[in-house]
Amino acid sequence: MAKENIKLIANNKKAYHDYFIEDTYETGICLHGTEVKSLRMGKCSVKEAFIRIEKGEVFVYGMHISPYEKGNIFNRDPLRVKKLLMHRAEINRLMGKIAEKGYTLVPLKVYLKGSLVKVEIGLAKGKKLYDKRADIAKKDMRREAEKDFKVKNLY
Repeated sequence: MAKENIKLIANNKKAYHDYFIEDTYETGICLHGTEVKSLRMGKCSVKEAFIRIEKGEVFVYGMHISPYEKGNIFNRDPLRVKKLLMHRAEINRLMGKIAEKGYTLVPLKVYLKGSLVKVEIGLAKGKKLYDKRADIAKKDMRREAEKDFKVKNLY
């Protein structure tokens, strides 16, 4: 089997800082021609984006795809609501999880898989302030350990 050709377009680092990601799903996205061209050039942001399920369909809000420079009248609104493509069973499973307290859906990555644009979404639970502090402390400790290790190996 051939290895998939994956090119990362946008990454949501803020999501990993603000949420515990419990599960991830790969979804397709419904786009128009100039949006795809703009994505191929890497003009996308998912920092402020969020996902909602309405009437059994999944939509992403706040995902910014910059207008294509050569697109003139065919360009769409950069912040328009975009539909995500998922199987009915996955959507039903997600609706059940979101009904639980504290769960939400966030976009994690936008990438090209072959010639298709895919969005990786995560089922997330919000972090409290003390969780964020613990993560920062852990990261600092790891950084210090790596620094000490590097210094010891130099001599």
